Amino acid sequence: MIPTPVKPVVTHDTLEALDIRIGTIVSVEDVPKSEKLVRLTVDFGDHTRRILAGLKQERADPREIEGRQCLFVVNLAPRKMMGEMSEGMLFDIGAADGELPCLAVPERAVPNGVRAG
Repeated sequence: MIPTPVKPVVTHDTLEALDIRIGTIVSVEDVPKSEKLVRLTVDFGDHTRRILAGLKQERADPREIEGRQCLFVVNLAPRKMMGEMSEGMLFDIGAADGELPCLAVPERAVPNGVRAG
């Protein structure tokens, strides 16, 4: 793999605007009629959210990530996909560069809802 060029410089304030938190994936369910999307139910400690992620073609069994903690962007505007609302974004590694994606995970268990950054 050849790394892509570094994106343009952003200010610290721009980075601080993103709210990236640890959540535990409670369940992974199929999104009917979608070739890519699954519905994640994610525990953020004080609340749960439904987040849609394109994992069907990336993993033989998307349910293998149930119970895993990983990073999510939680302050994106809700987005409707395949007739369902997604309330955030799974933060993965590799997909943007055409690599088989993997989860961005903490090195040890931390409380759900802890912020990254």
